[in-house]
Amino acid sequence: MNALENRVALVTGGSRGIGAAVAERIAEAGADVALTYVQDEAAADRVVAAVGAAGRRAVALRADNGDADSVVAAVERTVETFGRLDVLVNNAAAFPFGPTGELTPELIDEVLAVNVRGTLLATRAALRHMGEGASVISVGSNVVDHVPFPGLTLYATSKAALIGMTRGLAREVGPRGITVTMVNPGPVDTDANPADGPNADGIRSLVPLGRFGRSEEIADMVVHLAGPGGRFVTGSAIDVNGGINA
Repeated sequence: MNALENRVALVTGGSRGIGAAVAERIAEAGADVALTYVQDEAAADRVVAAVGAAGRRAVALRADNGDADSVVAAVERTVETFGRLDVLVNNAAAFPFGPTGELTPELIDEVLAVNVRGTLLATRAALRHMGEGASVISVGSNVVDHVPFPGLTLYATSKAALIGMTRGLAREVGPRGITVTMVNPGPVDTDANPADGPNADGIRSLVPLGRFGRSEEIADMVVHLAGPGGRFVTGSAIDVNGGINA
């Protein structure tokens, strides 16, 4: 039997990059998948098709993680569609970059709404439907432990907040047999952060393995944590970063 056979997962921000890889790997492990997207419906449809090719059901839900009602509605629609929810992967995020002195209050509010508030609200809504053996997994970043260059203060702040959420919720829902973990990727080759981009050589030089990660490598850790191998792992943040923080 596959690791996630007959389970249902919701992946926020699942139309591209790490989120798309997570959705596809979860389907390959046996689960039906709901994924959220904001604008690129065609990309979301491609992920739905890939999940279907793996023999599982999928639905794409338009939902902005920064909109409180929207993100909660995505959780409820997942349960209405599939009848249950076993795995929540909090992947949707905004990536601000720039000096702290140039950040506007509006941008700070927007980033914290997407990266922190939306993640917490989705998790709260999901936990109402989850039972023993369920998992909440949030995608963080290597910058929660080490910020390698300027301009990442707001992003690091927002991702560091998820560590507190992960640890606090692990205490709350552990007695229900639900695990809460976090995966912290290093630089990963995506459209938003390509391995051949203008700053790629400088970033690569910081990684002991000398390369960018692949989205599938992050997804494999998510599937592991959601499956039988992750049942005694909770309240933890797992680095999948090529050693960038060594």
